[in-house]
Amino acid sequence: MVSDLLIPGTLLVLVLFFTKVKFGQTAVRILQRWISGRVIDWSDYAQLSGFPLPRPLPDFQVDAAKPRPYRPFRWEYHQTMSLMALEPDWWLELESTYRERIVQRRGLHEKLGTAILEALPGSEEACQELMQIVIQFLCARYPNQFMLDVKTGVFHNRILDIKCDVREVDPLVFLLDNVPEDFLVVMPDKITGLYHLRAAVSCSAVGWRLREKMGRPLHEIHGPVPFYREKMQFSMDRFFSKMPCNKPIQRGSWSLEIGQPLYLQPGDEEWSHRDAQLSSLKIEEIFLRVDWQTLRRLPKSQAIIFNFKGVFTPVTSFRNEPYIPRLVLKILREAKEPFLEYKSTRHVAHKLIPALEQWTLEQEEKGWVPKDWKERTLNEDPFFPNWESQWDHSIGA
Repeated sequence: MVSDLLIPGTLLVLVLFFTKVKFGQTAVRILQRWISGRVIDWSDYAQLSGFPLPRPLPDFQVDAAKPRPYRPFRWEYHQTMSLMALEPDWWLELESTYRERIVQRRGLHEKLGTAILEALPGSEEACQELMQIVIQFLCARYPNQFMLDVKTGVFHNRILDIKCDVREVDPLVFLLDNVPEDFLVVMPDKITGLYHLRAAVSCSAVGWRLREKMGRPLHEIHGPVPFYREKMQFSMDRFFSKMPCNKPIQRGSWSLEIGQPLYLQPGDEEWSHRDAQLSSLKIEEIFLRVDWQTLRRLPKSQAIIFNFKGVFTPVTSFRNEPYIPRLVLKILREAKEPFLEYKSTRHVAHKLIPALEQWTLEQEEKGWVPKDWKERTLNEDPFFPNWESQWDHSIGA
């Protein structure tokens, strides 16, 4: 009888119902249970992908944590993706803006709906898998902030003191509510093999509209990127088709902003500031925005996940960062115009360049930077010399 065939599975479920698992404390086991006629499969994604879970931070304090000081400046500039191997501990980096960003992102979704969050048919499995691997990372890296109760399927975010049933929640809404990062899900077209954007949570967008990108292939998504079609399209299509699960990568993209715009589009009132050089602008109002990006392939659906978060730093911080003022000054003075336009530099250059000149002289006088140093990408890229001595170690690592 069918009921007899279900007995072994039922016994397993009963055992799991009385087991509360914190992913990452031990190797994550394959967990299955029948709930309302639906099987939920919690797989060991570290084992499936060949990419390890992060080390736990049991003493982590989110309100004191600061992001790593990403400075992805390169010279001479060559149009490449500048890919680096992803460090297992740093896939999803939480820091002191966590609460503020979650509130911003929820507000954007409430106001803009599918302009922020959308999934096309056929992406359901990939979105579900993405949510599961995110949960495993969060519970492993931040064991005192996040917990999944396998008995009930309830995920507990202790930072925000919110709970949700992961059996019922929309995976993309779960990401929106718990992780202050954007997630783009790209999947291969069955006919062409080219990767298309199939699902997304996109709240950290400046001049980038999800509705214009949804369903499109990579080369159309990257249309505004200078020289992408001529120099990068072929290699990127090939990279995506061959990217393995066990070798996720990371990279950084940067721009210069007035204030800290998380989501900004042409037509918004603040957008007009990007078209003019305001004489009233103060150096303290200028921020470096770094979108720290990662790419990883999901082992089951084979979708590729592109995720990133916007990290804002006042440019006045450059004053105490060896080599950074001189390197940025070189870029602003000598980079090609399409590159500078894409990086959004013109509207702040009139204030930033004089400050960089002053800080460069100060660093040379202090002996931090040799006067005959030839500008180049730093050995510490994407950071700067002795960055760890300045970085706030309050993350508990």
